[in-house]
This record gives sequence, structure tokens and C-alpha cells, in this order.
Amino acid sequence: MARAHWGCCPWLVLLCACAWGHPKPADLGGQDVRNCSTNPPYLPVTVVNTTVSLTALRQQMQTQNLSAYIIPDTDAHMNEYIGQHDERRAWITGFTGSAGTAVVTMKKAAVWTDSRYWTQAERQMDCNWELHKEVGTTPIVTWLLTEIPAGGCVGFDPFLLSIDTWESYNLALQGSNRQLVSITTNLVDLVWGSERPPVPNQPIYALQEAFTGSTWQEKVSGVRSQMQKHQKAPTAVLLSALEETAWLFNLRASDIPYNPFFYSYTLLTDSSIRLFANKSRFSSEILSYLNSSCTGPMCVQIEDYSQVRDSIQAYALGDVRIWIGTSYTMYGIYEVIPKEKLVTDTYSPVMMTKAVKNSKEQALLKASHVRDAVAVIRYLVWLEKNVPKGTVDEFSGAELVDKFRGEEQFSSGPSFETISASGLGCPSHPTKELNRKLSSDEMYLLDSGGQYWDGTTDITRTIHWGTPSAFQKEAYTRVLIGNIDLSRLIFPAATSGRMVEAFARRALWDAGLNYGHGTGHGIGNFLCVHEWPVGFQSNNIAMAKGMFTSIEPGYYKDGEFGIRLEDVALVVEAKTKYPGSYLTFEVVSFVPYDRNLIDVSLLSPEHLQYLNRYYQTIREKVGPELQRRQLLEEFKWLQQHTEPLAARAPDTASWASMLVVSTLAILIWSV
Repeated sequence: MARAHWGCCPWLVLLCACAWGHPKPADLGGQDVRNCSTNPPYLPVTVVNTTVSLTALRQQMQTQNLSAYIIPDTDAHMNEYIGQHDERRAWITGFTGSAGTAVVTMKKAAVWTDSRYWTQAERQMDCNWELHKEVGTTPIVTWLLTEIPAGGCVGFDPFLLSIDTWESYNLALQGSNRQLVSITTNLVDLVWGSERPPVPNQPIYALQEAFTGSTWQEKVSGVRSQMQKHQKAPTAVLLSALEETAWLFNLRASDIPYNPFFYSYTLLTDSSIRLFANKSRFSSEILSYLNSSCTGPMCVQIEDYSQVRDSIQAYALGDVRIWIGTSYTMYGIYEVIPKEKLVTDTYSPVMMTKAVKNSKEQALLKASHVRDAVAVIRYLVWLEKNVPKGTVDEFSGAELVDKFRGEEQFSSGPSFETISASGLGCPSHPTKELNRKLSSDEMYLLDSGGQYWDGTTDITRTIHWGTPSAFQKEAYTRVLIGNIDLSRLIFPAATSGRMVEAFARRALWDAGLNYGHGTGHGIGNFLCVHEWPVGFQSNNIAMAKGMFTSIEPGYYKDGEFGIRLEDVALVVEAKTKYPGSYLTFEVVSFVPYDRNLIDVSLLSPEHLQYLNRYYQTIREKVGPELQRRQLLEEFKWLQQHTEPLAARAPDTASWASMLVVSTLAILIWSV
């Protein structure tokens, strides 16, 4: 799925992302569209006046004796998407791009962001702000050392810096006579005041048992079992990622865009369960479901969300050892736990456990992909009829595919903002104001997904309704080959995804082509569309039976077209000639590829065999569902687009030559 954009319309809201398997943009550097040297300065009409808010922020900084204040782009739980009330950097700067860090001193203010957002930042920030076209803590610290005096204090909200980010700032400032200062009251929030959007307060609900792989009691018992077996004997597990608590208790809400989570922490010990959240959001039925009226080891005590730091600090006074996953624990919790009482792993036991789906969860996720395929096929059939009329644009298309998904059983909205992109090689999120018409003469890329009570989906298909060029067909086919090569690969159990990722690139590399993003990411059961720690990157865990991952190679010709083919696949045991522990993938996305773009002559017999077997699976899985719902036009389309592919026969001239040679041979032999 989800995120990037190059060359065209770079001020659109863009998806961040090579980490999740989506393209990096080209360098968008150039002249700043602002001119702050004139009087009055020339500014685009889209800029936000930040003078008043910056003045108020500096007053707050003075009360804390700060020389600088860091404003990150995240929330307290490292969510990929953040709620409106957590968009502090966007509010204080006017710049709404999803990636970027702001720093304010008593005299200056600056933003650091990557090339996807340079033009957008220039169009949204006034002359109070410098734009720095680089990322990372090193350039920020270099600037701070120039701008603030020795002895100065650099303030930050400890709930907005991960442990790793805090360590990088702290290490870079060591020996500089400048000090990092943790301030638990966010200064931007104080300035934002009553204008700040409220924290969501919709009811928190429990998933029906039909949509869960295990009860919450079974999950709690499983985590406690891991605690008992751990060599460091932790007495508690602290869960900071919202998806961890949502998964553990089979609870959902809508606090985060595209993710069905609610603001929470969990502290699980061998004898108690403490869930930190807004208690007013739990109905009497949910409190009963959680056994909240008792105090035993299987009773969930609800405590106020804002008290988590104090509660953890108090718990840490005892003879305890607290097990955390450092990737999702923020410094605000980490700093109150004595280091000798910490048990650390990159990922918590909950994050590791939910990465492997049990048989029921696998069946649920597969079922959601069948219904999702129906929605996508309905959309592709509609496009095939309407694009030639010239009445469809990228935005209306994105709206329609979301609408079709919303009509599917158990739908709970999209799993990310749909990418609907034609031509130009720049997959992007269209807006009502900025979009392009879809044309039969251009490539069209659709990257979209849905949230369903039984699963999360993510699929990308690339289509051309006219006559693609030879190069477009070759590039598409090589992307398809990469998808097939990785999908059909057999590899040893416990192999890292990073070790096999190159199989998705080999066909492109053979022709001197490549793509600048990752090849896949994990996916959840009505949780994250990008579910860590599964995937094909160096910081992903080894592949294991029961994991789901996307497989999504691509190719992008800047200014011309973009191709991506993304499927979700289940890791399963492989059947091998000789005994051994080997794995392979079972694709669970069920939408055919565009036959119009496949150059069959590039496919090996093994590729053809795989494709035809896949197409037969699509017919078996999706065909009956289309027929059951009387979607007869879509069923006919499916049958046509899953006809078996055959190796290309030699052309007529070749056949004629062969016939002449054969005839002569027969005549000579008969003589």
C-alpha cells in the first residue's frame, strides 16, 4: 500500500514511505516559492500566519528557562497516522505534511523535512520559518549548536520522543554544554488552548467472538506464560503501542485515522491487569466483559490514561522487572523506570505473538480478501466502461472504490488513504481540487485497502485500457515476474525477509531497472495495514508460518507512468522433495492482473503455470460470490480476465518458414 509521490503536484498531501513498500520521490529541490526578503514579503496565499502562536510559545519557553523547544511529528504511541489533536507540528508551523520536525528558539524557528514535502512546506509556512531540506537528528543538533548559547536548555515532550530518538539527541549534545530537558506538559498544547481539537470519546467496543482468533483471557494467559519462561523473569509487561492493547483485549474504537484503536496503555503482571484509558468510554457491558468489578488475576482494572507515568513509576519502586518493546515505548515512560528494573526487547511479546496468526485468524483474513476482491472487481468493471467516456478523474475514482468497499459485509472504512494515480509516474493521493482525468492512453495505478471486522486488506493493481508501449509492457511484465518469483519461492524456515527480497527485483535488475522502496509489510486482522515487525527489511523479524505480508514490487518512470503490483500472502509450509523445514507463500489477494500489459513472451513455463493456477484460484474463490450476489457482469468480466494464458506462438512468417523447411525435409527424405 500506501505512500509517495514525485515530480507532479508535490504540494499534495503525500504518503510517507519506502519503509512500507512504496516509492520514494525524486529530489524536488529548487528555488523557494517564498520571497521573504521583500517588504512586504511575497508569500503564496496558502501560507499560515504563525506570528501570534510563536510569540505565545516563546513565552511558555521562557517560563521553563528554555533556549529551544523540539516539536516532532508523532504522537505518544508512534502511530503511523495521528489524530487531529496530536498534529502539534502542523498547527504551530502551518505545514501539514506527515513527516517533519520543528524546532523553535527565542529568535528563530525551523522545520526539517524530506524532498517529498519541500514545495508543500514552502507553500504553507510563512517567513517566521526556515525550511531545512534534510532529515535526522544530526542536522538539527548542528543547527542548535549554532543558534543557542552554551549552557542553554533544549526542551522536549518526553511522550513524543522514542527511546532511540532521545538517545540520538542526547548523544549528539554530549560535551556541548547544552542540555536536553524533559517537560511532561506539552508547551504547544498550552498555546493551542481551547482551539485544540478534543480527544476522541466515542465508545470503545469489543469484537464479536466470531471475529477473534482467541479470547482476551487466552491471550493474557499466553503472555504470562512467556513471562514465566523468560530468562530474566519479568514481573510485568508494559504495552505502549495502541495496536497491542486493542489486540490483547479484542477491543476497538476509532481514535486514529484508518486504524481502529483507542488511546491506551496496559500493564500486565502475573496477578493483575491494568488498562489505562478514558473510563467514561467503557459501557457497563464492556466493563463486565473485562471483569472490571473484581481484583483477581483475570480482572481488568481501568485506570485513567493520564496517570500511566505516575503509576508505572510507583510500580517500579518495588522488587519488579518491567518488560518493554523499545520500538514503541516513548521516553516519557522509559525515563521513570530504573534501568536495572528494565527487561528490553525490540518488540514486546504481544507484538511478536500477534505477528503469527492462528488458524482461525488466517481463515478470517482470507475471507475479508474475497469480499475485498468483489469491491475492487466492481470498480475495475466500472472503470472499463467509463474511462473511455472521459468522465472519470483520480479523485472520483478513489471515492468510488471506497464506496464499493463500504458496501461489503463487515466493512469499517478504508485502511489507508487511497492512491488513485494516472500517468506521470507519481502515485499520489488526489484531492477534489487537484487531480487528473483518467485516460485510455495512460497507465493507471490503484493502491487501496479496507478495514473489515475480520481482516485488513491492501492491494495494488496497474491498468492500461488502450495500447501500451512495448517498454510499458516489458516493465509491467518484469514487475509481475518479480511478484511471482517471490510468491512462489521456497526458503528455509526462520529466514529473514531481507534475505529473499531480491527475488522480487531480479527480473527488473536483469534489464537495468529497479524500484526505490521496500517490497512488503505485515498486515493485521482489523488492525494495522502496515503491521510490524513482519516484512522484507533489515529490521523485520524472520519469516514464520502463519504470518501475512504484502509482496509489492514496482517500477516508476518519472514523468510518464508508475507500476506496482501488490498482493497479500500467507506464509505456509512448503512441500519439498526431501524432508526439511521449508516455507513458501500463499497469495490471498484475488484480483487478476491486467492481461493488456502482460508480455507473455517474457514469461517462463513456470511463470505461466503459476499464473494460470492463480487465476483458477480466483475463479474458485471469487466467482461463486459474484454469482451469489447476482453480479453477472462482474462474473463475466472475471471469467474473461482469468482465461488461461498460453505461451506466445511463433508469428505467421515463422510458421511459414517452418512449414517450408519441414516440407523440403519430407521430400528429401522420401527421395
